[in-house]
Amino acid sequence: MKEVIVSAENVNVWYNGLQALKDIHMDIPQHGITALIGASGSGKSTFLRCINRMIDTVPTARASGVIRYKDENVLSPEMDVISLRRNVGMVFQNPTPFPKSIYDNVAYGLELQGHKNMRHRGFFGRKKIDFEHVEESSDPIDGAIVRSLKEAALWDEVKHRLSGSAFGLSGGQQQRLCVARAIAVRPDVLLLDEPCSELDPISTRKIEDLLLELKKNYTIVIVTHNMHQARRISDEVGFFHLGELVEFAPVKKLFNSPQKALTKEYIEGSFG
Repeated sequence: MKEVIVSAENVNVWYNGLQALKDIHMDIPQHGITALIGASGSGKSTFLRCINRMIDTVPTARASGVIRYKDENVLSPEMDVISLRRNVGMVFQNPTPFPKSIYDNVAYGLELQGHKNMRHRGFFGRKKIDFEHVEESSDPIDGAIVRSLKEAALWDEVKHRLSGSAFGLSGGQQQRLCVARAIAVRPDVLLLDEPCSELDPISTRKIEDLLLELKKNYTIVIVTHNMHQARRISDEVGFFHLGELVEFAPVKKLFNSPQKALTKEYIEGSFG
């Protein structure tokens, strides 16, 4: 039995007074992939954004209840949101590289964490980076960037073009770059909101293979409309409908023998 790293109790969310989440209870196990499925507007992305308080970016949103991470209530007004997001990273639906080099995209998160030795590097003012020897560098920042790109299964594709613009990468490569940027600061949890919805099947397969490898060191929570994807890569699945968590179970149990009639209808394609 895996240790629970995030635990939700009685989580409710309202937008403009309209309830979007209703009494959500969920225990997310460590070092696994938890998939959240359901039709558009079912509440799965709203719940994902509660875990690292991205819900705060919506002025009309109000959340209540408890989401425990390391014995702290994420939803508490006293929660250090900056520290939380350092430990609970996020990758969005559309790839969001910065208009900078591949190297500087990954370095950005490290700089935000206050690594003072970043001040002489890349877009922070370093005159020149010897990109050809970054992998052999003894600099800890270089090491973190190389490690993150390797973990994101991107290093071999970009190691000779680290100084090039991130916009020169394909959509799938950009999304893996965003993963590398998120894991550069070594979070415990990685949240992904439909990371493959804009990608072709080959790029989607690469992202799925990447997530299966990353779960060895990270806890992953992914929102997906693709039930085949959830079935392929997840360990646990939560089915949301109209703001409620209808069923939460191990992937084989939920897809092969759902306990709720509504779950069975959804996975059989009756709606959604």
